[in-house]
Parts: sequence; C-alpha cells; structure tokens
Amino acid sequence: MKSKSIVLLMIGMFILFSLSSFAETGETKKLKRVGVFTFVRIRGEIPVPEVMKIILEKYSADIKYGLDLAGYGDLYLPFIEQIETASLEEKQLLIGDTLMWMLFRARGKIKVVENIEWAGKAPLPVFSFTVVKGYNHYEFVMPKPCGNIALRKVEEIIPDAVCDIMVNPAKANLNDPISVDMSGSQEAKSMEVEVFDADGNKITSQTLTSDSPKWQINFDKPGEYVFKGTAFNVKDKPSENPCEAKTYINYPPVSAVETPTPEYYVGLPIIFDASDAFDSDGDVIGVDFEITDEDGNLVDRFTVTERPFTWEKTFEDDGTYTVTTIATDDFGAVSEPARLEVTQKFKKLFLLADVGPLVAFGSADFYVAGRVGVLYNITPGTLDLVVSAGGAYGFCDCDWKGFFMASVLLNYYASESIYIGGGAGYSSSRKTGQDPGAEIVTNIGYDVINRIKTKGSIFLEGRFLVDTKLMIGYRILF
Repeated sequence: MKSKSIVLLMIGMFILFSLSSFAETGETKKLKRVGVFTFVRIRGEIPVPEVMKIILEKYSADIKYGLDLAGYGDLYLPFIEQIETASLEEKQLLIGDTLMWMLFRARGKIKVVENIEWAGKAPLPVFSFTVVKGYNHYEFVMPKPCGNIALRKVEEIIPDAVCDIMVNPAKANLNDPISVDMSGSQEAKSMEVEVFDADGNKITSQTLTSDSPKWQINFDKPGEYVFKGTAFNVKDKPSENPCEAKTYINYPPVSAVETPTPEYYVGLPIIFDASDAFDSDGDVIGVDFEITDEDGNLVDRFTVTERPFTWEKTFEDDGTYTVTTIATDDFGAVSEPARLEVTQKFKKLFLLADVGPLVAFGSADFYVAGRVGVLYNITPGTLDLVVSAGGAYGFCDCDWKGFFMASVLLNYYASESIYIGGGAGYSSSRKTGQDPGAEIVTNIGYDVINRIKTKGSIFLEGRFLVDTKLMIGYRILF
C-alpha cells in the first residue's frame, strides 16, 4: 500500500512538472522554462555555435523524424545542408514571443508541441538561423539551455528580378540576324524587350520567359537601335536595374559608274569610272563591274579593289551594253547596283586620200595622180563603198599636162587585210582629139594600217574603155 502511494505521488509530480513547463491557455501553450525535455543531450557548459552544428549532425535521424512529425519533412534536406554553413545568430526570445512549434524528447520519444508562447520570467537566449526553401525563409531557434529545435516564423521573401540583356552582334549589316539573350536575368518569371530606333521611336517588342529567353530580329534600315529590357519576378514586379543594349546597322555603300561618252567605236578602249562610290560610315574597299548585252547575257566582269575604281574595256562587237557596278564597304555590306548604258558602233564613214604614179597605155607618158573622197563601211570588215575624184599631172611634152578622173567602187574583203573590188569611173581627155567618157574600174589592195579611226593600204588600180590606165597608189583613211 505504501509503494502504491509513492508511485501515485511521483506521477502527480511529473504531471505538475509538465504543466509548469507547458501551461495551456486556450490553444496557446505557455512555455515557462526549458531544459526539462531536451531534444538532444547536452552536458557541461552551453555549447558554442560550432558545437551545436556537430550535435545536429549527430542527431540528424532524430531531426528528420521530428520534422516529419511536425509536418515539415520537406525541410529536412535543406535544413541539414544549410545548417553546415549557417550563421548562428545569438538572439533573445522576449516574454510573450511565440513559436510555431518545438521538438522535444519526453521519456525517450521525440514529440512536437505547437503554438508556444514564451512565458518565462526573463527573455530566453537562443541561437537563431534561417533555412531557405524556394521563396520561403524559415527561422529556427534553439534555446541555449537545451538542444530543442523550434520554428519561430515563416516568411515568403520574393526577391526582385534582376534584368540582364545581351545583344549580338554590336554591329551588323541590313537584314543580318540580331540575337537578343536575356537568359542572364535573375529571379525572373518573364522578361520583356522593347526596341527603339535612333529617334526614340518604338519599333517592336517581345515577351520572353525563363524557359525561352532568346529572340532574333533583323532590320531593313540602317542606324542605331536600342534594346530596353525589363524582368518580372513571380509577383510580376518589374526589375528596377538599368537593362539596355545597342546594336548598329551598317549603312551600305553607294555605287556609281560613268564614262566619258556613252557612244564609242568598237575596238577603242573605253573607261568605266566608279570613283564616286562612297560609304557614309566607312570606306569602299572594292567595286564589281559587270557588262551584259541587250539580251541580258553576261559579256564580261571585273573586280577592282583599289581607288580610283576604274576599268578600261575594249568591245569587239557593236551594240548597246549595260554596265553595272556594285560597291562593297569595309564591313562587307554591298550597295544597290548602279547602271549605265553604252553604245558601241563601228566607224563607218572615212575621208580618204589616194596618191601614186599612173601610166596610160599607148604612150610612155608618166603621171602622178591624187584623189580625195569618202569610204563608207556597208558591212564593217566585209564590204566598203568608195567614192573618189581627183586628177593626174603628167611630166611630158604633151598637149595635155593633166586630166580629171572619178570613180565609184565596191570593195570586198577576201581576208582580214586583202580587198578586191570594181565599179564605174569617169576620165576627161588626156590628149588632143580624145573624148572624155565612162570607164570600168577595178582594184586590189592590202591594208598595212588597220586602226579604228585610221587605216592605210597600198593598191593597184586599172581603168578601162576610154584609155587603159594603171595606177599604183597609197590610200589613207581617217
């Protein structure tokens, strides 16, 4: 009977002792003292923060069980990972301060008590540290006199978004792709980039996300463009830090082409001049020339990489040709084509002068003949029309010292330099009693000079009917 009374007394004292530690008022448990139901066993003096970390490592399994019991099992891994490097701050729990819950050990079992208010006689010294998971910051405290773990408060701290924007390349040509990259933005749920021209006019905008933070754009007008970015956090609060980048779209060069005269003779060199090509924000480093015929067929092309950007060209055929130039600047941009039409033609009309000795059969009289006239290329290099007139002066004791003659001939080129021809002529009388009259004229010649504007040939001419005459002469065309 006596033993039973002692047991009942001890149970009563335990209950009173427990009530003295956690006195309930409604749903809030008032904690008046600590050190009775310790979560971990602490001996000796109150441990410094480093020792507390060692204790937590030793009791990690108990911590996991306790967190699961409190309904915060998802905090175990960040708790263990962060406590190793956490800064334990010494604080005081003031009278009336509350805790969300506390882990303790009673009769060898880990338990949790919720809604605790410190109701001791003096502020309670504690170690405080914070565990971060997502945007939630969990403040844990450990009373110094014991190793109990308590959750003081949970705060949702959403950081401001920090905007970052990169634009590449910083300089480009028209219609080149420009890459916009905002992947460097921090704490951003979404991003927005606005594009402005050099005058501040908004060109376009684009919304990006953390999963798709990149964008490409191109520009069809030169000049500077400004990209202004904004990042938004999970609460759609815009970033406040400056976030801007620029790119410059290169001005393409301007090409040009001219020639001294748009009409020229076939076979004579003609100069095409592109020296007026320029670049407003750089230098022209080359010009491409291209020549096409009336049907658009390519005739020739040429590239020059040094000023004055000229090309000397000789055409072999007549016709109208289009000369196109395209300039390239020092950034690789090319100009719009500049075009010029030129007409190439053969020189068809020449003045002529003939001179040479002439003999008239039936006498031994010797004459020097000279004529002037015109030559017309009916078909250049193939068929010529020659009209000439002149006279001959004789070195003799004869009644007539000279006579007049004229002719109209067609000359056909049997090869590149040899021509033969014939036609009609007229001669005045060369002696007393002779009547003037029509003649048949033939000739054969050989070109010794064959230039575009000047030609020279030696020829043998025969005139028949009125009086047979033979002439060896030299003809010059100009």
